[in-house]
Amino acid sequence: MMTLFSTDGCHLCEQAWQLLEQGGLAAQTRLQDIMDKEEWLTAYRVRIPVLRREDGAELDWPFTTADLIEFNRVRT
Repeated sequence: MMTLFSTDGCHLCEQAWQLLEQGGLAAQTRLQDIMDKEEWLTAYRVRIPVLRREDGAELDWPFTTADLIEFNRVRT
């Protein structure tokens, strides 16, 4: 499972979600609004969208569908 950190009204976040859908990764990705937790807001306010794997690795925007597939495939 991966997490896409985003917030309402973020057009880049919408683009990132579309890339996840195109890459077939949306079903294994949960969407988290950074406004839900102060720690997320502090960490991601100026970085969203950010994709995080369960192992804690993060992929910052901008990324491509190919980047997403590789990020999902590579586990540290």
